[in-house]
Amino acid sequence: MQQNLTMTLKRLKTFLTYSKNYLKRNNPIKVFKKEFVASLKDALSINKKKKMLQYKLRYQMHQLSQMEKLIAQNNEHVFLRGKKINEMR
Repeated sequence: MQQNLTMTLKRLKTFLTYSKNYLKRNNPIKVFKKEFVASLKDALSINKKKKMLQYKLRYQMHQLSQMEKLIAQNNEHVFLRGKKINEMR
């Protein structure tokens, strides 16, 4: 009985030692703090990111409209250019 009790206490001691060393290496409070600071920085800089995305979107839309104009100028189809209908009238 005493031998069984000492073995259990020894196992408990090694488990607690491993747990303590693990918590020293991977401190959950430090991890939480780091994650919180990162999310706070993201939340504070979201307006700047939004403006950059809007700028990029406007630029792409402008490029697309320029390409459509060029295609319409060089295309002979009536639905893209109304000149032929106006000339026929």
